[in-house]
Amino acid sequence: MFTALDHQHMAQALRLARLGSLSTRPNPAVGCVIARGAEVVGEGWHQQAGGPHAEVYALQAAGPAARGAAAYVTLEPCSHTGKTGPCADALIAAGVGRVVAAIQDPNPEVAGRGLARLSAAGIEVASGLMETEAEQINAGFFQRMRNARPRVFTKLASSLDGRTAMASGESKWITGAEARADVQRLRASACAIVTGIATVLADEPQLNVRDDALLDQLPSQPLRVVLDRQLRMPANAAMLTTPGRVVVLTTTVALQQAAEQVAALQAAGAEVVSLADELTPPQVLQWLAQQQCNNVMLEAGAGLNGAFLAAGCIDELFLYQAAHVMGASARGLFDMPDLQQMQDRVNFQLLDVRQLGDDLRLSYTLQQ
Repeated sequence: MFTALDHQHMAQALRLARLGSLSTRPNPAVGCVIARGAEVVGEGWHQQAGGPHAEVYALQAAGPAARGAAAYVTLEPCSHTGKTGPCADALIAAGVGRVVAAIQDPNPEVAGRGLARLSAAGIEVASGLMETEAEQINAGFFQRMRNARPRVFTKLASSLDGRTAMASGESKWITGAEARADVQRLRASACAIVTGIATVLADEPQLNVRDDALLDQLPSQPLRVVLDRQLRMPANAAMLTTPGRVVVLTTTVALQQAAEQVAALQAAGAEVVSLADELTPPQVLQWLAQQQCNNVMLEAGAGLNGAFLAAGCIDELFLYQAAHVMGASARGLFDMPDLQQMQDRVNFQLLDVRQLGDDLRLSYTLQQ
């Protein structure tokens, strides 16, 4: 069905899509190549949410050469009007002869309608070329559209014996500078960073992106979310002194009983939102999906990591492992319910191993 030349052009479209992976949230990152045979006459990518889509840039670059050409797009062209017009209509108006989409758009507002509109206009359409690669680029977007919850990944740093902090809570620094720089890239890839109040009180984290080169690509700092059942969040917390949106998620009871604390937090720039009597991981993720968050980073202690893992709400785990031992009294990675038998284990699949200075970064996905 697809030729070697089709694969070549779609591979280039995927490379273009990745250029917008940090700047398009909450939209998906998309690339487009317009070609006449082996000759590329136009290419483009979605550069920022609210701006022109990849197809528009590619058609502008191609000009009259787009008529009768083939368009290779990493995601089905949209058929609805949002902040921009339908890309399917733009391709029809340009007179392209063929459209190849890597994968159908999971957005219910599109979901096959874009390809159907192109086909109805007499354009040859095909989809499914390099589908797996295309979905990986926008894994969080696909998960949010299909399951109404974001993709969740957690960042952990530990010693060789699986310890994340000394018994006193001291944890700076477990890993070296190279690993900490890589964490900045992880933060930049997230729409939101979630932590717990215990981490805020113990570590005074800012949880923001501080690499200028990464900041230049972001539409804004990631949303920072603190889970705080009893509203213990200090109004002078470090993250409230830096730019970006901070939301304190709490319970209905706490919100009703702590009006003065709520007012102080709001005066300091925080938003205070109550969800229910308990802040369960599924409830938190449902709220984050409503905020159009595709990728959520969990940067917290063993308690919150354990709660998300026990709820089956961690999709990927990044473990930065340092080459030292911290001892039996130091703190562990996860606080989990007692697991009595080997069959009760929570299993992960290793995806990738990278060396960062003296440390290793191990990437795992949760086995279902």
